[in-house]
Amino acid sequence: MAVTETVLGEGISFALSPEQQAVRELAREFAEKEIRPKAAAYDEHSTHPADIIEKAFEVGLMNVHIPEEYGGLGLPGFDGMLIGEELSWGCSGIAVSIICNTLGAGPLLVAGTDEQKRRWLTPLTEEPILCSFGLSEPDAGSDAARIKTTAVRTGDEYVLNGSKMFITNAGHAAWTVVFASTDRSQGHRGLSAFVVPMDADGVTIEQHLDKMGQRSTDTSAFALSDVRIPVADRLGEEGEGFKIAMKTLDLTRPGTAAGAVGVAKAAYDYARAYATERVTFDVPIAMHQGISFLIADMATEIEAARLLVWQAAWLLDRGERATLQSSFAKRLAADTAMKVTTDAVQVFGGYGYMREYPVEKLMRDAKLFQIYEGTSQIQRLVIAKEIFLGRGG
Repeated sequence: MAVTETVLGEGISFALSPEQQAVRELAREFAEKEIRPKAAAYDEHSTHPADIIEKAFEVGLMNVHIPEEYGGLGLPGFDGMLIGEELSWGCSGIAVSIICNTLGAGPLLVAGTDEQKRRWLTPLTEEPILCSFGLSEPDAGSDAARIKTTAVRTGDEYVLNGSKMFITNAGHAAWTVVFASTDRSQGHRGLSAFVVPMDADGVTIEQHLDKMGQRSTDTSAFALSDVRIPVADRLGEEGEGFKIAMKTLDLTRPGTAAGAVGVAKAAYDYARAYATERVTFDVPIAMHQGISFLIADMATEIEAARLLVWQAAWLLDRGERATLQSSFAKRLAADTAMKVTTDAVQVFGGYGYMREYPVEKLMRDAKLFQIYEGTSQIQRLVIAKEIFLGRGG
Protein backbone atom coordinates (compact mmCIF):
# COMPACT_ATOMS: atom_id res chain seq x y z
CA MET A 1 0.00 0.00 0.00
CA ALA A 2 1.97 2.95 -1.25
CA VAL A 3 1.05 6.45 -0.15
CA THR A 4 0.64 8.76 -3.11
CA GLU A 5 0.61 12.52 -2.96
CA THR A 6 -2.82 13.92 -2.29
CA VAL A 7 -3.43 17.58 -1.54
CA LEU A 8 -6.60 18.61 0.29
CA GLY A 9 -6.74 22.35 0.58
CA GLU A 10 -3.96 24.78 1.22
CA GLY A 11 -1.10 23.43 3.32
CA ILE A 12 -2.43 19.86 3.64
CA SER A 13 -0.55 17.02 1.96
CA PHE A 14 -0.17 13.30 2.52
CA ALA A 15 3.17 13.24 0.72
CA LEU A 16 6.32 12.53 2.72
CA SER A 17 9.28 14.83 2.32
CA PRO A 18 12.51 13.36 0.86
CA GLU A 19 13.97 13.36 4.38
CA GLN A 20 10.97 11.48 5.76
CA GLN A 21 11.14 9.00 2.90
CA ALA A 22 14.80 8.40 3.73
CA VAL A 23 14.04 7.86 7.42
CA ARG A 24 11.25 5.45 6.56
CA GLU A 25 13.45 3.50 4.14
CA LEU A 26 16.27 3.30 6.68
CA ALA A 27 13.90 1.88 9.30
CA ARG A 28 12.37 -0.60 6.82
CA GLU A 29 15.80 -1.82 5.70
CA PHE A 30 16.88 -2.21 9.33
CA ALA A 31 13.70 -4.13 10.15
CA GLU A 32 14.16 -6.44 7.19
CA LYS A 33 17.86 -7.15 7.63
CA GLU A 34 18.45 -6.93 11.37
CA ILE A 35 15.12 -7.61 13.09
CA ARG A 36 13.13 -10.15 11.07
CA PRO A 37 15.87 -12.80 10.86
CA LYS A 38 16.01 -13.00 14.68
CA ALA A 39 12.40 -12.24 15.58
CA ALA A 40 11.11 -15.82 15.92
CA ALA A 41 14.07 -17.06 18.00
CA TYR A 42 14.07 -14.02 20.26
CA ASP A 43 10.32 -14.42 20.76
CA GLU A 44 10.63 -18.11 21.60
CA HIS A 45 13.33 -17.56 24.21
CA SER A 46 12.18 -14.11 25.38
CA THR A 47 15.61 -12.75 24.52
CA HIS A 48 16.49 -9.16 25.36
CA PRO A 49 17.70 -7.81 21.97
CA ALA A 50 20.82 -6.04 23.24
CA ASP A 51 22.70 -6.64 19.99
CA ILE A 52 19.92 -5.19 17.84
CA ILE A 53 19.50 -2.23 20.20
CA GLU A 54 23.20 -1.47 19.78
CA LYS A 55 22.92 -1.62 15.99
CA ALA A 56 19.81 0.60 16.03
CA PHE A 57 21.73 3.11 18.13
CA GLU A 58 24.65 3.05 15.69
CA VAL A 59 22.49 3.80 12.63
CA GLY A 60 20.53 6.57 14.37
CA LEU A 61 17.17 4.92 15.05
CA MET A 62 17.13 5.58 18.81
CA ASN A 63 16.48 8.74 20.82
CA VAL A 64 15.53 10.60 17.65
CA HIS A 65 13.39 13.20 19.47
CA ILE A 66 16.07 14.39 21.88
CA PRO A 67 16.89 17.99 20.88
CA GLU A 68 20.16 18.72 19.16
CA GLU A 69 21.47 20.76 22.10
CA TYR A 70 21.46 17.57 24.17
CA GLY A 71 23.12 15.47 21.47
CA GLY A 72 20.03 14.13 19.73
CA LEU A 73 18.65 14.48 16.23
CA GLY A 74 15.71 16.64 17.26
CA LEU A 75 13.38 14.92 14.80
CA PRO A 76 9.67 15.75 14.97
CA GLY A 77 7.17 13.24 16.31
CA PHE A 78 5.96 12.43 12.80
CA ASP A 79 9.36 11.07 11.81
CA GLY A 80 9.54 8.93 14.94
CA MET A 81 6.13 7.54 14.13
CA LEU A 82 7.39 6.49 10.69
CA ILE A 83 10.29 4.69 12.34
CA GLY A 84 8.02 2.96 14.84
CA GLU A 85 5.74 1.54 12.17
CA GLU A 86 8.59 0.07 10.17
CA LEU A 87 10.44 -1.41 13.14
CA SER A 88 7.19 -2.97 14.41
CA TRP A 89 6.64 -4.40 10.93
CA GLY A 90 9.86 -6.29 11.65
CA CYS A 91 8.91 -7.32 15.21
CA SER A 92 6.97 -5.22 17.70
CA GLY A 93 8.71 -6.77 20.70
CA ILE A 94 12.15 -5.81 19.45
CA ALA A 95 10.83 -2.46 18.22
CA VAL A 96 9.47 -1.55 21.65
CA SER A 97 12.85 -2.35 23.20
CA ILE A 98 14.45 0.07 20.76
CA ILE A 99 12.00 2.95 20.89
CA CYS A 100 10.81 2.81 24.52
CA ASN A 101 13.39 5.45 25.39
CA THR A 102 10.92 7.86 23.78
CA LEU A 103 8.47 7.06 26.57
CA GLY A 104 11.10 7.00 29.29
CA ALA A 105 12.59 10.32 28.22
CA GLY A 106 9.17 11.90 27.62
CA PRO A 107 8.69 13.34 31.14
CA LEU A 108 12.08 15.07 30.90
CA LEU A 109 11.21 16.53 27.52
CA VAL A 110 7.87 17.69 28.94
CA ALA A 111 8.96 19.00 32.33
CA GLY A 112 12.73 18.79 32.79
CA THR A 113 14.96 21.77 33.42
CA ASP A 114 17.92 22.41 31.16
CA GLU A 115 20.27 20.95 33.78
CA GLN A 116 18.10 17.84 34.18
CA LYS A 117 17.95 17.30 30.43
CA ARG A 118 21.72 17.63 30.10
CA ARG A 119 22.29 15.21 32.95
CA TRP A 120 19.84 12.49 31.95
CA LEU A 121 19.19 12.84 28.21
CA THR A 122 22.67 13.56 26.87
CA PRO A 123 24.08 10.15 27.95
CA LEU A 124 21.30 8.44 25.96
CA THR A 125 22.80 9.93 22.80
CA GLU A 126 26.34 8.86 23.66
CA GLU A 127 25.86 5.12 24.16
CA PRO A 128 23.01 2.61 23.75
CA ILE A 129 21.58 2.82 27.25
CA LEU A 130 17.92 2.46 28.13
CA CYS A 131 15.46 4.30 30.35
CA SER A 132 11.93 3.52 31.55
CA PHE A 133 8.59 5.05 32.49
CA GLY A 134 7.41 3.93 35.94
CA LEU A 135 3.70 4.66 36.33
CA SER A 136 1.85 1.32 36.65
CA GLU A 137 1.68 -0.64 39.90
CA PRO A 138 0.27 -4.03 40.94
CA ASP A 139 -3.04 -2.37 41.93
CA ALA A 140 -2.88 0.80 39.81
CA GLY A 141 -2.87 0.91 36.03
CA SER A 142 -5.24 3.33 34.37
CA ASP A 143 -6.48 4.49 37.79
CA ALA A 144 -3.51 6.62 38.85
CA ALA A 145 -5.29 7.72 42.01
CA ARG A 146 -4.61 4.24 43.41
CA ILE A 147 -0.83 4.60 43.19
CA LYS A 148 0.64 3.53 46.53
CA THR A 149 4.31 4.35 45.95
CA THR A 150 5.18 7.24 48.25
CA ALA A 151 7.83 9.94 48.23
CA VAL A 152 8.42 11.62 51.58
CA ARG A 153 10.61 14.70 51.68
CA THR A 154 13.36 14.81 54.27
CA GLY A 155 15.51 17.90 53.85
CA ASP A 156 17.07 17.95 50.39
CA GLU A 157 15.97 14.40 49.58
CA TYR A 158 12.88 12.31 49.02
CA VAL A 159 12.57 8.78 50.38
CA LEU A 160 10.67 6.52 47.97
CA ASN A 161 8.89 3.29 48.91
CA GLY A 162 6.61 1.12 46.81
CA SER A 163 6.36 -1.24 43.84
CA LYS A 164 6.04 -0.83 40.10
CA MET A 165 4.62 -3.36 37.66
CA PHE A 166 4.65 -3.93 33.87
CA ILE A 167 7.57 -1.52 33.34
CA THR A 168 9.10 -1.84 29.88
CA ASN A 169 12.91 -2.24 29.79
CA ALA A 170 13.14 -1.74 33.57
CA GLY A 171 15.38 -4.76 33.99
CA HIS A 172 17.96 -3.24 31.63
CA ALA A 173 17.41 0.49 32.22
CA ALA A 174 19.93 2.96 33.56
CA TRP A 175 17.13 5.03 35.09
CA THR A 176 13.36 5.23 35.36
CA VAL A 177 11.00 8.15 35.81
CA VAL A 178 9.01 7.00 38.83
CA PHE A 179 5.63 8.49 39.69
CA ALA A 180 4.99 8.52 43.42
CA SER A 181 2.56 10.18 45.79
CA THR A 182 3.82 13.13 47.79
CA ASP A 183 0.31 13.67 49.20
CA ARG A 184 -1.93 10.59 49.38
CA SER A 185 -4.95 12.69 50.40
CA GLN A 186 -4.97 14.38 46.98
CA GLY A 187 -5.30 11.22 44.87
CA HIS A 188 -3.85 11.67 41.38
CA ARG A 189 -3.34 15.39 42.14
CA GLY A 190 -0.81 14.38 44.78
CA LEU A 191 1.53 12.57 42.39
CA SER A 192 5.05 13.78 41.65
CA ALA A 193 7.70 12.55 39.20
CA PHE A 194 11.29 11.57 40.02
CA VAL A 195 14.27 10.33 38.01
CA VAL A 196 15.46 7.19 39.79
CA PRO A 197 18.76 5.48 38.88
CA MET A 198 18.07 1.75 38.68
CA ASP A 199 21.34 0.99 40.48
CA ALA A 200 20.38 3.17 43.46
CA ASP A 201 20.39 1.54 46.90
CA GLY A 202 16.96 0.08 47.59
CA VAL A 203 15.91 -0.53 43.98
CA THR A 204 15.30 -4.23 43.32
CA ILE A 205 14.10 -5.97 40.17
CA GLU A 206 11.55 -8.40 41.59
CA GLN A 207 10.53 -10.24 38.44
CA HIS A 208 11.05 -10.37 34.70
CA LEU A 209 7.49 -11.01 33.53
CA ASP A 210 6.73 -13.85 31.09
CA LYS A 211 4.33 -12.51 28.46
CA MET A 212 2.05 -13.93 25.78
CA GLY A 213 3.42 -11.66 23.07
CA GLN A 214 6.05 -8.99 22.45
CA ARG A 215 8.32 -11.38 24.32
CA SER A 216 11.54 -9.78 23.11
CA THR A 217 10.78 -6.71 25.21
CA ASP A 218 11.75 -6.91 28.86
CA THR A 219 8.76 -6.16 31.06
CA SER A 220 9.60 -6.15 34.77
CA ALA A 221 8.32 -5.50 38.26
CA PHE A 222 10.57 -3.63 40.66
CA ALA A 223 10.47 -2.46 44.24
CA LEU A 224 11.71 0.68 45.96
CA SER A 225 12.73 0.39 49.59
CA ASP A 226 13.88 3.62 51.26
CA VAL A 227 15.35 4.87 47.99
CA ARG A 228 16.83 8.32 48.52
CA ILE A 229 16.49 10.76 45.61
CA PRO A 230 17.74 14.37 45.64
CA VAL A 231 15.13 17.10 45.35
CA ALA A 232 17.06 18.18 42.22
CA ASP A 233 15.87 14.97 40.50
CA ARG A 234 12.18 15.77 40.92
CA LEU A 235 10.58 16.80 37.63
CA GLY A 236 8.37 19.87 37.90
CA GLU A 237 6.73 20.78 41.17
CA GLU A 238 5.14 18.53 43.75
CA GLY A 239 1.70 17.47 42.58
CA GLU A 240 2.48 17.85 38.86
CA GLY A 241 3.26 14.18 38.26
CA PHE A 242 -0.12 13.22 36.83
CA LYS A 243 -0.07 16.15 34.42
CA ILE A 244 3.47 15.22 33.33
CA ALA A 245 2.44 11.59 32.79
CA MET A 246 -0.61 12.52 30.72
CA LYS A 247 1.31 15.01 28.58
CA THR A 248 3.93 12.34 27.95
CA LEU A 249 1.31 9.78 26.91
CA ASP A 250 -0.33 12.29 24.57
CA LEU A 251 3.05 12.62 22.85
CA THR A 252 3.81 8.89 22.70
CA ARG A 253 0.41 7.42 21.83
CA PRO A 254 0.74 8.17 18.10
CA GLY A 255 4.03 6.24 18.13
CA THR A 256 2.41 3.33 19.95
CA ALA A 257 -0.45 3.42 17.47
CA ALA A 258 2.07 3.43 14.62
CA GLY A 259 3.56 0.25 16.06
CA ALA A 260 0.12 -1.36 15.92
CA VAL A 261 -0.18 -0.29 12.29
CA GLY A 262 3.20 -1.90 11.61
CA VAL A 263 2.08 -5.23 13.08
CA ALA A 264 -1.17 -5.10 11.11
CA LYS A 265 0.75 -4.30 7.93
CA ALA A 266 3.06 -7.28 8.48
CA ALA A 267 0.05 -9.58 8.94
CA TYR A 268 -1.57 -8.13 5.82
CA ASP A 269 1.60 -8.69 3.78
CA TYR A 270 1.86 -12.32 4.86
CA ALA A 271 -1.86 -12.99 4.31
CA ARG A 272 -1.89 -11.35 0.90
CA ALA A 273 1.14 -13.33 -0.26
CA TYR A 274 -0.24 -16.61 1.09
CA ALA A 275 -3.63 -15.98 -0.55
CA THR A 276 -1.95 -15.81 -3.96
CA GLU A 277 0.10 -18.98 -3.37
CA ARG A 278 -2.32 -21.34 -1.65
CA VAL A 279 -4.53 -23.21 -4.12
CA THR A 280 -7.90 -24.78 -3.36
CA PHE A 281 -10.48 -26.00 -5.85
CA ASP A 282 -7.92 -25.36 -8.62
CA VAL A 283 -7.54 -21.61 -7.97
CA PRO A 284 -5.57 -19.45 -5.52
CA ILE A 285 -7.64 -18.79 -2.42
CA ALA A 286 -7.42 -15.07 -3.25
CA MET A 287 -9.96 -15.85 -5.98
CA HIS A 288 -12.53 -16.90 -3.37
CA GLN A 289 -14.71 -14.02 -2.25
CA GLY A 290 -14.54 -15.01 1.40
CA ILE A 291 -10.76 -14.56 1.38
CA SER A 292 -10.53 -11.61 -0.97
CA PHE A 293 -13.01 -9.65 1.17
CA LEU A 294 -10.93 -10.33 4.29
CA ILE A 295 -7.85 -8.98 2.51
CA ALA A 296 -9.77 -5.95 1.23
CA ASP A 297 -10.98 -5.12 4.74
CA MET A 298 -7.45 -5.47 6.11
CA ALA A 299 -6.08 -3.00 3.57
CA THR A 300 -8.87 -0.50 4.22
CA GLU A 301 -8.63 -0.61 8.00
CA ILE A 302 -4.84 -0.35 8.02
CA GLU A 303 -4.95 2.71 5.78
CA ALA A 304 -7.60 4.36 7.97
CA ALA A 305 -5.62 3.69 11.15
CA ARG A 306 -2.42 5.01 9.60
CA LEU A 307 -4.08 8.25 8.55
CA LEU A 308 -5.35 8.85 12.09
CA VAL A 309 -1.83 8.23 13.40
CA TRP A 310 -0.43 10.71 10.90
CA GLN A 311 -3.03 13.31 11.87
CA ALA A 312 -2.26 13.02 15.59
CA ALA A 313 1.50 13.26 15.02
CA TRP A 314 1.03 16.22 12.67
CA LEU A 315 -1.05 18.12 15.24
CA LEU A 316 1.47 17.51 18.02
CA ASP A 317 4.34 18.67 15.83
CA ARG A 318 2.40 21.89 15.21
CA GLY A 319 2.22 22.41 18.97
CA GLU A 320 -1.52 21.83 19.07
CA ARG A 321 -3.47 19.87 21.65
CA ALA A 322 -4.10 16.37 20.29
CA THR A 323 -5.56 14.38 23.20
CA LEU A 324 -8.63 13.43 21.17
CA GLN A 325 -6.74 12.59 17.99
CA SER A 326 -4.10 10.59 19.88
CA SER A 327 -6.84 8.49 21.48
CA PHE A 328 -8.61 8.12 18.12
CA ALA A 329 -5.36 6.79 16.67
CA LYS A 330 -4.44 4.51 19.57
CA ARG A 331 -7.93 3.00 19.84
CA LEU A 332 -8.42 2.33 16.14
CA ALA A 333 -4.86 1.17 15.43
CA ALA A 334 -4.78 -1.24 18.39
CA ASP A 335 -8.16 -2.76 17.56
CA THR A 336 -7.25 -2.91 13.88
CA ALA A 337 -4.03 -4.78 14.67
CA MET A 338 -5.94 -7.33 16.70
CA LYS A 339 -8.57 -7.83 13.99
CA VAL A 340 -6.13 -7.95 11.08
CA THR A 341 -3.79 -10.42 12.75
CA THR A 342 -6.72 -12.65 13.74
CA ASP A 343 -7.99 -12.58 10.16
CA ALA A 344 -4.49 -13.32 8.87
CA VAL A 345 -4.43 -16.49 10.97
CA GLN A 346 -7.81 -17.34 9.43
CA VAL A 347 -6.45 -16.86 5.91
CA PHE A 348 -3.62 -19.29 6.69
CA GLY A 349 -6.09 -21.79 8.14
CA GLY A 350 -4.50 -24.59 10.15
CA TYR A 351 -1.03 -23.42 9.19
CA GLY A 352 -1.75 -20.03 10.72
CA TYR A 353 -2.09 -21.69 14.12
CA MET A 354 1.35 -23.27 13.86
CA ARG A 355 4.39 -21.56 15.31
CA GLU A 356 6.48 -22.22 12.22
CA TYR A 357 4.35 -19.65 10.39
CA PRO A 358 4.69 -15.96 11.34
CA VAL A 359 1.08 -14.90 11.77
CA GLU A 360 0.43 -16.64 15.11
CA LYS A 361 3.21 -14.53 16.65
CA LEU A 362 1.74 -11.38 15.15
CA MET A 363 -1.62 -12.22 16.67
CA ARG A 364 -0.02 -12.64 20.11
CA ASP A 365 1.97 -9.44 19.70
CA ALA A 366 -1.08 -7.44 18.60
CA LYS A 367 -3.05 -8.06 21.79
CA LEU A 368 -0.75 -5.94 23.92
CA PHE A 369 -1.51 -2.82 21.87
CA GLN A 370 -5.06 -2.99 23.22
CA ILE A 371 -3.69 -2.95 26.77
CA TYR A 372 -0.61 -0.79 27.32
CA GLU A 373 -0.39 3.00 27.29
CA GLY A 374 -4.11 3.06 28.00
CA THR A 375 -6.43 0.17 27.09
CA SER A 376 -8.84 0.45 24.20
CA GLN A 377 -11.57 0.97 26.79
CA ILE A 378 -9.65 3.84 28.39
CA GLN A 379 -9.18 5.40 24.95
CA ARG A 380 -12.96 5.28 24.48
CA LEU A 381 -13.36 6.96 27.87
CA VAL A 382 -10.92 9.72 26.87
CA ILE A 383 -12.71 10.17 23.54
CA ALA A 384 -16.12 10.36 25.21
CA LYS A 385 -14.91 12.94 27.75
CA GLU A 386 -13.35 15.03 24.99
CA ILE A 387 -16.62 14.94 23.04
CA PHE A 388 -19.01 15.62 25.92
CA LEU A 389 -16.83 18.26 27.58
CA GLY A 390 -16.99 20.19 24.32
CA ARG A 391 -13.31 19.84 23.39
CA GLY A 392 -13.87 17.20 20.71
CA GLY A 393 -15.73 17.01 17.44
